[in-house]
Amino acid sequence: MSWDWEKLKEQQHKRGDVPPQLDDFMKKVNKFKLPGGPFLIFFIIIVMLGSSMVYTVEIDEVGVIQRFGKYVRTRGPGLNVKLPLGIESVTKVKIKRVYKEEFGLRSSGMGESSRFSTESESNVALMLTGDLNVGLVPWIVQYRISDPYNYLFKVENINRLLKDMSESAMRLVIGDRSINEVISKREEIADEAELVLQAELDRAETGINVITIEMKRTNVPGPVQSSFNEVNQAVQEKEKMIYQAKEAYNKAIPAARGEAERTIKAAEGYALDRVNRAQGDVSRFNAVYAEYVKAKDITKRRLYLEALKDLFPKLGQKYIIDADQKNFLPLLNLKK
Repeated sequence: MSWDWEKLKEQQHKRGDVPPQLDDFMKKVNKFKLPGGPFLIFFIIIVMLGSSMVYTVEIDEVGVIQRFGKYVRTRGPGLNVKLPLGIESVTKVKIKRVYKEEFGLRSSGMGESSRFSTESESNVALMLTGDLNVGLVPWIVQYRISDPYNYLFKVENINRLLKDMSESAMRLVIGDRSINEVISKREEIADEAELVLQAELDRAETGINVITIEMKRTNVPGPVQSSFNEVNQAVQEKEKMIYQAKEAYNKAIPAARGEAERTIKAAEGYALDRVNRAQGDVSRFNAVYAEYVKAKDITKRRLYLEALKDLFPKLGQKYIIDADQKNFLPLLNLKK
């Protein structure tokens, strides 16, 4: 059975079940036309202007608006509107972020501690102390932006100014301290340097608020480390000897003072006793003399007898003989 393809296509076309042909589809597409060029350009301009008028300020920042380069206002966090592109521009400043500047240190990466820099910026940490020693003093300055207007418009190259003022403040404080104070009193020096730096930044109207200055481990340069250790050892020996001398002094001096005080008190007691005895003797003599004046013979005899009474017991055994006695040997007890 042979097929008549032309006749079959004609029948399908009459029934309306013929699928659309590619040529027909392309003809219909070519008949469709987009809107005119001026309308499309106008639409694009409107979209660009609308997108340039709306901006978002994050929670930790503010938006500083400039109109033809001149400051006009500051906007807080949220969705804000400004004049289109070319008229007003916005600069976002993060006022809650803590910024950090390192001096004499170099961060080795995220999550790693800082270490001494081996590059030329390590010379920043070399400082002359008040006792004419050289110290290696690294430190870190942490700060926030407190006044966005001053930060953006009052100072040119504010980061360079911050570094110079930080170095100047630290050198000023270190220059008034000895090398031992620089090593042992880092917190005190950091607090003083923070006050000096903040005063200079406020005077320059930088809009920066210093949060803290942290001093890292302070030391002396490597070439003089051994000599410095010997000096420290000698100083420690000196302080040890001074301490021992003070300890001996504190033991000997109080003891000597106590002995001197005891001797003085004993002498004062002896003097008081002698004076009281002398005054008693004087009083007794005056009393006896008063009685002697009243009856001289009787008083003289009484005194003589009292003296003999006190004297004879002290002389031991005695024999009293008459001056006319010639032979008194039999009277003596020779066996005794």
